[in-house]
Amino acid sequence: MRRDDAAPAPRRGRRPGVGRTSYLFLVPSLVLFTLAITVPAIMGITLSFTDSVGFGEFDFTGLTNYVALFSDPAILSSYGFTIGFALVTVLVVNVVAFLLAVGLTSKIRGKVPLRAVFVLPMVISGIVIAYVFNFLFSNSLPRWAGAVGFTPLEQSMLADPDLAWITIVIVTAWQAIPSALLIYVAGILSIPGEVYEAASLDGASAGRRLRSITLPLVAGYVLINIVIGFKNFLNAYDIIVGLTNGGPGTATRSVAMTIFSGFTGGDYAYQMANATIFFLIAVVLALLQIRLTRGKAAL
Repeated sequence: MRRDDAAPAPRRGRRPGVGRTSYLFLVPSLVLFTLAITVPAIMGITLSFTDSVGFGEFDFTGLTNYVALFSDPAILSSYGFTIGFALVTVLVVNVVAFLLAVGLTSKIRGKVPLRAVFVLPMVISGIVIAYVFNFLFSNSLPRWAGAVGFTPLEQSMLADPDLAWITIVIVTAWQAIPSALLIYVAGILSIPGEVYEAASLDGASAGRRLRSITLPLVAGYVLINIVIGFKNFLNAYDIIVGLTNGGPGTATRSVAMTIFSGFTGGDYAYQMANATIFFLIAVVLALLQIRLTRGKAAL
């Protein structure tokens, strides 16, 4: 081959990549994100070190608000309820979603239409779902319980401090199961069919294939669902407002509800300190989610 026919060597010092014009498309998003998210967040964190009521003059008080948070029974109670609710709901959602995913990926008739039916709850507004279930728990269920003589449910579960949290778990899980279901379906469908065929030839039962093949191979999807679910359930607000509004009393008041109530009750700086701590918890969970997602994408 002649020297003239050889392909031209790339210039040193120039790396292929996006042009400068491409970065201009990021400017509107960066400006909006800065004005709507970054600036308010910085202002809020700054005010958490003050005695501000949300307007007017204020004085810096240092870590006073943060120290008070760790000895406030109302704050500790809201964190206890939120974390407990998130843990129970994560367990319920993942168990039910995984079992449904196994059924909807098996050799059954009408599994495609069934998948569409099961994902419907995720497209309905949480507050709408909450008000519908509020009517069911407050009217329909007590009437049915009275008709059959089931005394424990003749009174609305929403009015019982020991049972109200169960209704929130049920409704939240009902809406959250579809998204977890889709992830599990994708994970199960990614398993090569030859693996199951080989296990069948070896005489493995359906239960053994589930324990020894399906569960280990979708373990990454389980972790992703757990982290995403737990992070989302910590932010529970609309469904709780529609069902119990934090009651009876403060039995079902979440951290998000406590923060919002403080903004309108004169505890702006105090609840902003609470929001800052809550934000840090969410950041840690988000970083964990990114790490798990990257690890799964690399496989």
